Amino acid sequence: MSPRRADPRVREALVGIAARVLASEGPRALTTRRLAREAGCSTMAVYTNFDGMAGLVRAMVYEGFARLDRHFGRVRPGADPVADVALMGRAYRRNALANPHLYAVMFGAASLAGFSLTDDDRQHGRYTMVGLIESVRRSVEARRFRASDPVMVAHHMWSAVHGIVTLELGAYLVSPYEADDCFETQLSSLMVAPVTGGRPRRAPWPPLGRRSTRCSARPTTGPRTWETPLARRRAATRPRTAAGRSPLPEAR
Repeated sequence: MSPRRADPRVREALVGIAARVLASEGPRALTTRRLAREAGCSTMAVYTNFDGMAGLVRAMVYEGFARLDRHFGRVRPGADPVADVALMGRAYRRNALANPHLYAVMFGAASLAGFSLTDDDRQHGRYTMVGLIESVRRSVEARRFRASDPVMVAHHMWSAVHGIVTLELGAYLVSPYEADDCFETQLSSLMVAPVTGGRPRRAPWPPLGRRSTRCSARPTTGPRTWETPLARRRAATRPRTAAGRSPLPEAR
């Protein structure tokens, strides 16, 4: 008898169901029988597609960051790097609101059912910040942000946006502190920086709800702080531009 082949549709369904169960009911509810019943497949599908529950949990984390990366990828670098940073902040929030269960799992807000991520797993997530770091670097070079380490600035922004989005998903932002207003206020405070003459200035990014038309391309140059064998493998599999170069930084 030939071995069973993994079905991409079943795999996607199992990842979504597992993330929802894990985030809403906890690790004790995450069983192969429960997953098989809701996905309409056999319990063997978990092993065929993921080699077991540990592989399924890892797949949830990877899928969560893959979706975040796709949202970031829709922000194409424009003439104003500070506006790019703001648009990436909104992309981060849109991804979280669209994928709340995966968001809870990928950052550990939901228990990982006894499974521990490796540093290589976390590197998979950190690599999604490359585009943000590049936009921050351009903002510093344009003297829109204070002269500082772009990676550290990106970490501060990531922490701030992640915090307010997590509060929103937990339903802690209520009237009169509505989620939209709180998020935009937080984003504005992060974008204010000294320019020539020492006067603060806010980036003129599109108003909330207006979809940016700058999409799909990623920076072709930028910091290589988080490049690892995993990151290089991911970069090697990304689509190439017309010039034959990867939209993401090339590995050395």
